[in-house]
Amino acid sequence: MLKLRDGIVELYRKVATSIPTDVEEALKRTQAEESGPLARESLDIILKNISLARTTSRPLCQDTGFPVFFVKVPKGLSHQLIREVIRDATRLATQKVPLRPNAVNSITEKNTGDNVGELFPLIYTEEVSEQTLTVDLMLKGGGSENLGQLYKLPAVLDIGEDERVTAERDFEGVRMCVMDAVFKAQGKGCPPYTIGIAIGGAKDQVTALSKRQLMRRLNDMHPDVALAALEARILQEVNTLGIGSLGFGGRTTAIGVKIAAADRHPASYFVDVSFACWANRRGKLIW
Repeated sequence: MLKLRDGIVELYRKVATSIPTDVEEALKRTQAEESGPLARESLDIILKNISLARTTSRPLCQDTGFPVFFVKVPKGLSHQLIREVIRDATRLATQKVPLRPNAVNSITEKNTGDNVGELFPLIYTEEVSEQTLTVDLMLKGGGSENLGQLYKLPAVLDIGEDERVTAERDFEGVRMCVMDAVFKAQGKGCPPYTIGIAIGGAKDQVTALSKRQLMRRLNDMHPDVALAALEARILQEVNTLGIGSLGFGGRTTAIGVKIAAADRHPASYFVDVSFACWANRRGKLIW
């Protein structure tokens, strides 16, 4: 297990200091296509920061985030053991990368100092038939996390002074919820955003599922034709809002929209919207 622990420490280093290739390529395309001077300049600074962080092996952002793990565990391997290894690796990574200590006790308000606390890091495990252990890590920034929105449909949305519309239980209602969430977010979460969306019948179901969508590559295509079309439509419409890079205006507010749909109870229809900032830090370890 020591090799696995050390592998996770290096996964932390990679995710904290190097942006995924698909995200960097999307930011480069956005910068090349941007005509607004402030937005273009902000994207230029972002891309220089990405290069500098990779070259010097330093974190991309001072907020090294809330660690979220999605782990696929082979049959016969203890999930509890994996959790303990991840927690040990987190303590080491906090010192070695280094990571900013972000785990604060919600009762005492004391920082644990090592990024390990009650349900911190957040670890999701599932059993798989494969013989390999797969560890996906996301370092979720606090600013973008604060922008997430949960909707219970039908929902009445404010779209202007004394003007309201109702988002019904259909794809149009989902689209309206996402547009509402992005408009409320404005530039507070360091766009261009990657947006994760989940539809389902339970609150905890959709909040976890929408965050998981942020792990998908930007250039993947949803296998469901209807959801793929909805992803494309929402991305196009979000980019008409003019919020732009870091909120400075421009043509690109989001570089990706990813949607998942879970089966639901007839009485419930929830939509959750999660945001990742431009530094959508994610990575994978196969062991």
